[in-house]
Amino acid sequence: MARRCELTGKGVMTGNNVSHSNIKSRRRFLPNLNVTTLASDALGRSFRFRICANALRTVDHRGGLDAFMAKAKDEELSANALKVKKDIAKAIAAQAA
Repeated sequence: MARRCELTGKGVMTGNNVSHSNIKSRRRFLPNLNVTTLASDALGRSFRFRICANALRTVDHRGGLDAFMAKAKDEELSANALKVKKDIAKAIAAQAA
């Protein structure tokens, strides 16, 4: 399982541990991933995603999963999240028509 957020695409970054004597050794910065269930109002069901804490805050800020997916870029989303985004778009279009 990849260490990548399904909604924002945030992944592992690399850098240096720097000691007091200024010796540098390589290290990895891992994203704060959590398995979370998010509910879609348009579809009336819930979806499980492995997302970072920052993405969870963004989903809440934008007003829920439907609003987040409407503004999300396709290249940042995982294959599973992209399918959910297309289903939500279809449901919203059907409600509007």
